Amino acid sequence: MDSGVVNLDSADRNLVQKVLESEHSFAYCISCGSCTATCSAGNFTDYNLRQIQLMVKRGEVEPLRDTITRCMLCGKCQMVCPKGVSTRNIVLQVSKLLKQPVSKNQLTDKLHATDDRKI
Repeated sequence: MDSGVVNLDSADRNLVQKVLESEHSFAYCISCGSCTATCSAGNFTDYNLRQIQLMVKRGEVEPLRDTITRCMLCGKCQMVCPKGVSTRNIVLQVSKLLKQPVSKNQLTDKLHATDDRKI
């Protein structure tokens, strides 16, 4: 991520599909930046929801592992989103997908088999 180069050989190109299966509102994001502008975690760290959205779409798993845990789940991003994207649930779903190293085929099954709560 630091070099700005996306290594597609190590990318999970199905990650965005897996997130969309569990949270359909992810498709409505227009990258306006409202979430990032109001983010409490972003005020104290380099956490950036717009960058997270891009990492998910690109399948950049390793940078996501380092970044996703910085979210405070305060919900301010969700309240200001003009398209009603459930950002908190997206963060929870991505965290769930990245928690355990499993094969790519098992990620979707693992997502649906575990905690399906939506916040």
